[in-house]
Amino acid sequence: MNNFTHKVYLLTEDDGRYQQLLEQAALPELEFTISRSEATILLASPPLAAKHLDDFPNLEWIQSIYAGVDALVGKLDDFSGELTNVKGIFGQQIAEYVLGYTIGHYRHFNHYRQLQTQNQWQPKPYLSLAKKKMVILGTGSIGAYLAGVAKGFAIEPIGVNRSGIPGKQSPFDATYHIQELATALKQADIVVNTLPNTPETENILNADSLGHCSGALLFNVGRGSAVDEDGLLAALNNGSISHAYLDVFKQEPLNKEHPFWQHEAITITPHIAALSFPEQVIDIFTENYQRRRDGFGLMNVVDLNKGY
Repeated sequence: MNNFTHKVYLLTEDDGRYQQLLEQAALPELEFTISRSEATILLASPPLAAKHLDDFPNLEWIQSIYAGVDALVGKLDDFSGELTNVKGIFGQQIAEYVLGYTIGHYRHFNHYRQLQTQNQWQPKPYLSLAKKKMVILGTGSIGAYLAGVAKGFAIEPIGVNRSGIPGKQSPFDATYHIQELATALKQADIVVNTLPNTPETENILNADSLGHCSGALLFNVGRGSAVDEDGLLAALNNGSISHAYLDVFKQEPLNKEHPFWQHEAITITPHIAALSFPEQVIDIFTENYQRRRDGFGLMNVVDLNKGY
């Protein structure tokens, strides 16, 4: 594949920055094009690509700048090329988000901030994170990274995946099959969803499954489709979940009239738990481009049947 020029089209929310980084990378036989019909490579945000895919008849490779590609997968029935996403760059950010809020919850940081505004000195008992059990749905790169960081706080990570089999050098203390979710959730002090959006994961966290928890914290940093919203409200109201930290939702932006906004046991963030930094994306693109140019297989190829 190294005998001709490859033409890349940028379709992101920050094309200027991506072009600057690619120019600095100076990849051989790679040219920018503003002609969609000429492009053989598309570096893109999945939602933007999904809207304009018909404008690119000659694509051989689409490199997503996100990990999640569900906005695009359904549009690729007739696509004969390869779709790759970005992996291995979000674990640190997700861990910061989850552990940051977890520590704040158990150590009552918001409580003390409120007391400070009232000039009150009032210690409150707290619990250590040591020996808490964190059930992580999804044992891929993000889930595994989070598990490793959690162990640094003496938290016991429990993984849930499609096979029930731990990966090589797994950081999880135990791994359960997705059909054993109830068994895992019964042990949970903290539940973290990192699963992709698939038909099998839709509404997997519902009134029934969450009912196996007992006062657990819930984090959704995977996909909004995983949480049955009415089921979550029921779990919060009956105490199965003590607080939910939600970064992703079925509909984004979240409707201003949605009951989540005013619920005192829900913390909402606008899909910012982990962002795609252009520098990291271009590092992945650069390595993949070199592999493709040298005749090797691409990394992070998305299985279009599975959606991830």
